Order: sequence, then C-alpha cells, then structure tokens
Amino acid sequence: MHVVATAGHVDHGKSTLVRALTGMEPDRWAEERRRGMTIDLGFAWTTLPSGEQLAFVDVPGHERFVPNMLAGVGPVPAALMVVAADGGWMPQSAEHLAALDALGVRHGLLAVTRSDLADPGAATERALAELAATALGEVEAVAVSGVTGAGLDELRAALDRLVTRLPAPDRTAPVRLWVDRSFTIQGSGTVVTGTLGAGTLRPGDEVEMAGTGRTVRVRALQSLGAAVPVAEAVARVAVNLRGVERGEVRRGDALLTPGRFRMTDLVDVRVRGDRVPDLPRTLMLHIGSAAVAAQIRPLGTDTARLRLSKPLPLRVGDRALLRDPGRHYIAGGVTVLDVVPPALARRGAAAARAVELATMDGRADERAELRRRGLVRRSELERMGVPTTASPVAGDWLADPEHWARLRGRLADAVSRYLREHPLEAGAPAEWLRHALRLPDRVLVDALVAPPLVSEGGRVRPGGSPLALPDEVARAVEKVRAELAQRPFLAPEAARLAELGLGPRQIGAAVRAGALIRLADTVVLLPDAVDQAVRVLAELPQPFTLSQARQALGTTRRVAVPLLGLLDQRGATRRLPDDRRTVVPPAG
Repeated sequence: MHVVATAGHVDHGKSTLVRALTGMEPDRWAEERRRGMTIDLGFAWTTLPSGEQLAFVDVPGHERFVPNMLAGVGPVPAALMVVAADGGWMPQSAEHLAALDALGVRHGLLAVTRSDLADPGAATERALAELAATALGEVEAVAVSGVTGAGLDELRAALDRLVTRLPAPDRTAPVRLWVDRSFTIQGSGTVVTGTLGAGTLRPGDEVEMAGTGRTVRVRALQSLGAAVPVAEAVARVAVNLRGVERGEVRRGDALLTPGRFRMTDLVDVRVRGDRVPDLPRTLMLHIGSAAVAAQIRPLGTDTARLRLSKPLPLRVGDRALLRDPGRHYIAGGVTVLDVVPPALARRGAAAARAVELATMDGRADERAELRRRGLVRRSELERMGVPTTASPVAGDWLADPEHWARLRGRLADAVSRYLREHPLEAGAPAEWLRHALRLPDRVLVDALVAPPLVSEGGRVRPGGSPLALPDEVARAVEKVRAELAQRPFLAPEAARLAELGLGPRQIGAAVRAGALIRLADTVVLLPDAVDQAVRVLAELPQPFTLSQARQALGTTRRVAVPLLGLLDQRGATRRLPDDRRTVVPPAG
C-alpha cells in the first residue's frame, strides 16, 4: 500500500476529486458535507491500474484548520497538490506547500481541478513554478474535473507512476505510529488510526504509549476497512488496543516499539527558513500528528535549542516545522540534530555548541556521535535513531577509540597519584577511579585496566614488580628481619610490632610488597619461613604432633598453630584424623 496526502485550498474541490477517484466519501462529518469544506482529516482509498493500493489522507484547506492539516501531512511520504483552474494559486495553497517543503516531502503530483470551468493552463504554470522552488521539485501535472470525470484516468496513471518512485519503507524498523484519530467501538474498546511509515505490526504485539509510557497489547488490526493479520509500512492502519481507555491516547500521541525510542523535551535543531535570532521566543512545533509549544534559544543563525512543552519520541534526522499560530505563518522547517544535547551551564558553552552544531547535518552517524560523546550506551544510541556497528568496550558501552585511549592514560596517572597519596594501600579503589575519571559505570574501570596495571580485589595497581614500601615501613621490616635471623619462627609479639611502628596498615603494605607473610592479625614471619618450616618438619619422625612441631621450630603455640594451618592449606602437610600431621613429599 501507498499513502498520499491531498493538500490545497478549501475551494479547490479536493474532496470532490477524492470521491471521484475512490468512490468513497472522505468527509466524515455532516457539517463538512453541509458546508462543502473539509474541517478534519478524511480518509479514502482505491486500487490503481497497476493493482497497487493507494490511500488518501484528505487534509483541510482553510487557515483555521491548519493544525489539522499538519497532523495529516506530517507522517505521509508523498502529496497530491490540488489547485483549481478557476481559482489559481491561493494563500492557503502557499501555506500548504510551505508545510510540505518544511517537512521535506520530496514526492508529489499536481492535480488542476475544475478544468471544466476554466482553462487550466495559467493555474498549472503558476503552480508548477511554485512547486519547483521547494523540496518537491519538478512534478507531473494533470488537469481533471471531479464533476465530469475528465482526466481521471490520466490522474490514476500519474499516481501509479508516482508510487513507483517512492522509496522502499524499512519494514524491520521500530514502529512509531503517530495517532491522528482515537475512538471507541462498543465491544472492542479503544481504536487509534495513523499512517505506518516504517516497521511492522501484528495482533498480539506490545506497544508503548508515548503519552503515558504504559506498555499495552495490540488486540486487532485493520487496514483499508478490513481486518489484517499483519500491517507493513507504508499503510493506513487502525489499531485496536487492549485495556486502554479512550482518554488515554489522542491525536498527537504515538504508539512505539518498546525500548526503541527516547522521550525528550530538549532538542538541538537546524531551522530552514527565517533566521533563528529573528524568530519569536515561542512557536508551535509540528511533527507527525503532534503539535507542542517550543521555547526557542538561538545558537546560531540557523541552529537553535528547543524546550518542548511535553516530551516527544524524537530521533536524529527527524523533520518537523515551526509555526506561529497567531500570524498563521510557517517560520521554517526543522531538522533534529541532537535529542540528548549537552548542558550549556558554563560561560562560552553556547558559542562552542553553535560551532559544533554547524558541523552536524542531521544524519545518524555512529562515529560522529561517539566522537562527540566519548562514551555512550549502544541502546541509548539506537533510541536516538543512530544505527550501531561498533563493538562495546564493556557491557553495553561504546567508546570513541581516541577518547578510550586518553582514558587509559588518565587511569594510569590516577593510580600513580593515589598510591603516592596512600602508599600503604594495595592499590587505587575502582570506585575512586570511577569518580576521578568521571566515568558513568564501574565496569568501565575494569575494562580500562591493561598492562602494566592489574585489577585485584576491587583495586587497581601496577603489576609485575613488587610495590615499593615507604621508608619508615621498610626500616621497620629490616629490624624484624634482623630479629628473625637466628630464630626464624619466633614471630615478634604484637607489642614489639607496635613499638617498631608496624600497625595493621603497615603490616598489610609489607605483606602486599612481599616483604612479610601474615599468619594471623599480628603474627608475621619472613617470606622464606614457609619453605624453611617444611624442611625442618620433614626431619621429624612421621607423623608428628603439634607439640613436636612447635619444639622443632623453636616457637610458640601462637605461631605454630597458624603456621601449620597454612602448610595444610598449601598442601605441604596433611592433617590426619588423630590431629597428627605428616609432610607431603613434593610431586615427582
């Protein structure tokens, strides 16, 4: 299926033309038919000569109903511009064309109606010139009469040619269905309609309601008035939602694939049209079927920051327009450049941001986003509308390679600084490093660690060479070494260690540096004491008791108990059921 919007002046016979093409009545309200004027969106469809199905969104032409017109045009990829032969180009024609141009609609067709009442030549020439100066460019023109039927076959053939030029939709993309109608059907509940521009919907799918954030299930789908098992873009669809009250969803809301869009009320944009510094400080932003107030902060002659009156599911590259409803004036088209813009709190930040925005074109570019952000979650980029191919550095995190290399250098500097300031500690705590480097996630610290750094027990330190001890600790260890030279298993008492200045932190530092081994809180020996003990105990008759071991080692029970426990743990000795031990011969 293909979808086009019919745009033009209120008196140009748009509805008559749609009726003639489709045999359907696009005007849904009795007042519209009574007054001969489209007030709200109308819908009709037909089958073209090629067999392609084409749906029309008939939008109102009167200036009082321009917001309704924009709600219909916003999600539609092509337009049928309607001008009357006997009326010619009108102010509302210009406003409709300005809206199409601002929204970036590039595919269209000109129908010159009421050609039975006047020569269509002048109106056709003027309209083609106006269209050629916009995003629509050069389009095909057909003179028709909805009353006599003249030119209708030619128009159908031209519509067939138009739909063959439309870009193929991405049916694997996440769904963002802008709601243009919401109503209830007795026995079925709430139904919403819209133009499905990308993605695929099926009954049973879960969708997120942008207005509330609630996830609901699709009960049933219709397209072109018939139930369908699947709706693929591009299509007009009616979605029956399970468990939703009518007031929960209305025009301007959207149904979304859960977790694939980011709601935002702050965006940086490029404006095509009036100079941004000349714009009023508040305008209406129209995108899809939504219309919200936007406060404008200029950041350049054609770039601005918009603060929206309510969050919308926007993505990089989205097209929208700004309109001044008081003056019935379209101020310009908008291209969304950034949906997660940085704060502008520091002096000079706005000017720097203007320079950065000048380099952005609204195309979703993963490498450019990584350069700007340094670190960003892959899921967050995808919610912004930026496809990702890079491999994460940790978890879901993507990193700009140059930024990652700089972080690795800063990590090494931070570890060195911490150890200078805390020489008795085993290394820099990972959480301290996270704050020092201003990283958003602890897993990034571990991912940054690379030789010569190592990560152990939640701390990062240099690997390979032993840690250097502060001078006062090193001197105290040398005194312990001298005292143990003759009796290597007679560990100093706690009071003696304190006298030497070896408290728990100093002992911990000496143990980590490999200068001492700790058997218990205040029981320390030299590192080679374990091997010496095995040699001494191997000379005893096997098996031996704790008392025999204590006497052979020349030490006290305070030392012998934890020392034998350590030997058991290392497999150098084996404890027997009667609490005696035997030395385990080395393998081989």
